[in-house]
Amino acid sequence: MESKVKVVDPEVLMGPLLSAVEEAESVPLVISGSSMTPFLVHGRDTVFLSKVTRPLKKGDMILYRRDNGAYILHRICRAEGETYTLVGDAQTLLERGIRRDQVLALVTAVRRKGKLLRKGSFWWDFFEKVWINVIPLRPMIVAAYARIKR
Repeated sequence: MESKVKVVDPEVLMGPLLSAVEEAESVPLVISGSSMTPFLVHGRDTVFLSKVTRPLKKGDMILYRRDNGAYILHRICRAEGETYTLVGDAQTLLERGIRRDQVLALVTAVRRKGKLLRKGSFWWDFFEKVWINVIPLRPMIVAAYARIKR
């Protein structure tokens, strides 16, 4: 049996989600993609999105929309006024020049491995404060961890 792939316009899915963010305190979204590993894993973890009501800062995870229409969840590694430099936790390549008007929501909590994490929890703070500062070293750290874990 041949499997069929159905392509859906992102607006069909994201439109209602973003409307809910504007109206609700927190809206869950299951992670899709691998750019935020090792903190968040595709299909396993959920982020809770909220309306941005404060100035964004280094370490914040945000949902934003690229000029090409792609919806992305990454972490701020530099905030300069109304412009941000972003990077996924699994990445070393920085994305510069993201404007405030492209930011759609702030991640205020995550369900990781079934446990609810917020600011102040060990893993949240580790990725927000430590991991964001070792971007060039990430591949070596991940490789060393994989060797130790074997």
